[in-house]
Amino acid sequence: MKVKLELKQITKKNIADVIAFTGVVAILCVVAFPTPSDIPVGDMAYQKLCLGRMAVVFIICCLFSFCLNRKICLSFPSIVTWVLIALGGIEAIWGLRQIYGLAVSNHSLYALTGSFYNPGPYSGYLAMIFPLCLHEWLNLKEKTERTWIERGVYYMALGVMLLIFCVLPAGMSRSAWISAAVSGAWVYGIHVSWGSKLKEIRKRYKRKVLLACIAGGIIFTVVGYSLFQLKAASASGRLFMWKISTRAIAESPVVGYGMGNFVLAYGRAQENYFANEEYSETEELVAGSPEYAFNEYLQVAVEYGIPFLFVVLLIIAFCLWKGSSEGRTGLCGGVIAVLVFAFSSYPMQIPGFAVTFCFLLAACVIGRLKIILLLFISIIALLGTYYWKNNQYAVCKDWYHSKMLYNIGAYQSTKEAYGKLYSELKNRGAFLFEYGYCLHKLKQYDSSTLVLEEAMKHSCDPMILNIIGKNYQAVGKYEKAEESLIRSTHRLPGRIYPYYLLAKLYVEPKYQQPEKLKRMVEVVLTKEPKVQSTAVKEMRVEVKKLLKQIN
Repeated sequence: MKVKLELKQITKKNIADVIAFTGVVAILCVVAFPTPSDIPVGDMAYQKLCLGRMAVVFIICCLFSFCLNRKICLSFPSIVTWVLIALGGIEAIWGLRQIYGLAVSNHSLYALTGSFYNPGPYSGYLAMIFPLCLHEWLNLKEKTERTWIERGVYYMALGVMLLIFCVLPAGMSRSAWISAAVSGAWVYGIHVSWGSKLKEIRKRYKRKVLLACIAGGIIFTVVGYSLFQLKAASASGRLFMWKISTRAIAESPVVGYGMGNFVLAYGRAQENYFANEEYSETEELVAGSPEYAFNEYLQVAVEYGIPFLFVVLLIIAFCLWKGSSEGRTGLCGGVIAVLVFAFSSYPMQIPGFAVTFCFLLAACVIGRLKIILLLFISIIALLGTYYWKNNQYAVCKDWYHSKMLYNIGAYQSTKEAYGKLYSELKNRGAFLFEYGYCLHKLKQYDSSTLVLEEAMKHSCDPMILNIIGKNYQAVGKYEKAEESLIRSTHRLPGRIYPYYLLAKLYVEPKYQQPEKLKRMVEVVLTKEPKVQSTAVKEMRVEVKKLLKQIN
């Protein structure tokens, strides 16, 4: 009778684990869902919709599991670990197939992206899974006698780790390399008790430790410099973005600018910075119009303020402390990998990646207290509801189809189609720019300006200011046109086009300004563009003609 009862309990536990495993797989595998061809590749609308749906599956599975086995929370960390290891293997194989030309990349400029749009986040995702594999492999390696299940998971962890080793260098993401190295060193150090060994070494060999620290510092500097020089322009660009982001934070350090308003704050800060004319040629060269800060800590501080960032870091620190004290070294290693990667990339801007990070944190904390699991389920329920209710997948499909009209120059038809979508997509800078430009081409200048001014809140692209300037010029508001175009030169002083537009403005019969025209012509003729093109050559030919007109 006792044996039957035990078998029944084991069966219930196994069923509960399988159901919970299914729920975790459902929500974490969303990151690997390919973007449908009816919306632009890289758009997050479909992923948000899937997360909303899979959140429901996860919640139902967790509640069923909890009813079958009240101790299901004890299995949650293991379930999250092995789901991520399996997904890491799938992503790594996906990447290898792309490298060898057996699968198509999601970006025309890169051969390797996995299921992502860019090799950067893809490499960061693999770097996050690497410490999980390393920890499981090191744990099972110590066992001399393994069951057939343990042998299977041992080779699975080793296999996925080797696949990540093969793919990660090809991604050319220095952020991912550093995060994998730091998190891997931490996991290995905990495994071999580096902390206690280093204390003993420090006591025995004080002088040698000092020399070793100096040598290590030199090696670290050389490696850091080499990584910087590997893609120096990219690294300089990120340093400049961080500089401008900190200036934006300084203007509103406590409450920030609000959710989703990073580009608004960044655009203003960059415009003010270049307006002071105290910048280097390198800064002018590497400046751009980013959507993200390429540093999640700065992005959070810009949008929500420094106090909110401090609270978030405290929560993460608590999860790491709890996970470390519970012996969940691999999961903590995954969290550390994401934290390091987030210093110079944008993993939290990808919904699937952000949710995966939340699961890592939860797996560090969830233990014997079932209330924590229920709290986490409630958070996922709220997040899933938000993604489902606020997703724009259907309207993005309509936008993508209407965009074909925009691309072929059928502006009247585009205007009618975009007018119907405006209420749903008025928070998307790219859509608003296209809509405003369409109205500009139809010579509806006032309406175009209104739409483009709205676009300025959701994009820091100076091209918006260029079109606003052309609108004002067309209706005879020359001072406002000049103001908008000068602002464009301050947004990105390396662009030649706004100087060319200013030159054309200064030859207007009602706004002729010969001295300003000469300065603009000189800039157009002498400024070195980032990329030489036929458009630059045509602008230079035309400004010479403009100079002759006024003379």
